[in-house]
Amino acid sequence: MLVWDEDISSTPTIAPRSPAHHPEVVRAAALSSPQLQPQLQSFRAAEPQVSPLPFKPAAPPASARSQASRRVNAADKRVINGRTDVNQLVPFKYKWAWEKYLAACSNHWMPQEINMSRDIATWKDPSGLSEDERRLIKRNLGFFVTADSLAANNITLGTYRHITAPECRQFLLRQAFEEAIHTHAYQYIVESLGLDEGEIFNAYHEIASIRDKDEFLIPFIDAIMDPSFKTGTPEADRTLLKSIIVFACLMEGLFFYVGFTQILALGRQNKMTGAAEQYQYILRDESMHCNFGIDLINQIKLENPHLWTPQFRAEIKALFVTAVELECRYAEDTMPRGVLGLNASMFKGYLRFIANRRATQIGLDALFPNEENPFPWMSEMIDLKKERNFFETRVIEYQSGGALTWD
Repeated sequence: MLVWDEDISSTPTIAPRSPAHHPEVVRAAALSSPQLQPQLQSFRAAEPQVSPLPFKPAAPPASARSQASRRVNAADKRVINGRTDVNQLVPFKYKWAWEKYLAACSNHWMPQEINMSRDIATWKDPSGLSEDERRLIKRNLGFFVTADSLAANNITLGTYRHITAPECRQFLLRQAFEEAIHTHAYQYIVESLGLDEGEIFNAYHEIASIRDKDEFLIPFIDAIMDPSFKTGTPEADRTLLKSIIVFACLMEGLFFYVGFTQILALGRQNKMTGAAEQYQYILRDESMHCNFGIDLINQIKLENPHLWTPQFRAEIKALFVTAVELECRYAEDTMPRGVLGLNASMFKGYLRFIANRRATQIGLDALFPNEENPFPWMSEMIDLKKERNFFETRVIEYQSGGALTWD
């Protein structure tokens, strides 16, 4: 109870309580009241009963504590099934992974930096594009708007968990961010052109040639995303290695290349130049992802030679052949009559050439001998210099974080 001491101007003081008013005394009296006993008994009966732990947690053995506290030796690191502390980036063992991370960071870009005004005018002009070109663009975006989301999920929910080299993890984090930028870029193109978002983003459920490619990929995502999946046995390690091969060599290294070539061919004819520039930057990023994945595959093979059996190699070759067939069907679907001086037959030769290159990069024999590249100009696109294009075409309204005002 508060009382006011008038000798101290308007400062409250607390009057001393009698023992009968002590809170514990009041509580005890209330609980002993005969009127409350039935309610208390029913409440106690409903309380969950907590059993004591059946065992006492054991301390880790001294050897484990010693291992955890020991400083990391670079020679002890492993790409998979490592025992060193994954939180310690250095000392470096896989300097190639760190250098690729730095190179990726130096290539940073954002979709809004690219001016889409000419693309918008071309798309709205009834004579700006043929119907076959419009079909190609929509089918192309229909694959890509979800493809990079699949790639990001595969990295963050699957591959990253099982890689125990922190240098490699560092690149995977950057790669996941770049996949987000790519999805953003495709969304930016869709929004700029005023396309039907439901039609484009749901194409991987509605268009057979797109759906078949994604259904080929998804089992390899699900296998390593399963919470119960763990590496450490030859069977599990091959499952992980197979997933990495599918995504580095077949998704990023093969499935993307028909789509890239189509949009870049439009740009070479001075059509959809904003979209073409974005695809050019995406191609450069994906080329780095593919090269990193190939280095990762070869390092795993080097550290685990027992995984690379004749039976496993035959299984990988069969996946390559299936992937080429699926991408050829996609080329036929997007270009049923030929467009831009391109046709599905040309792309079949290009895909076999790319498949040979990916196979030999991971130590397999060429699958389609004597294939040549019908699109040598594609190699030039990968060598794009950021400084050359951004200062010519960037949107003047775009602001970086440091330039924003908060008035």
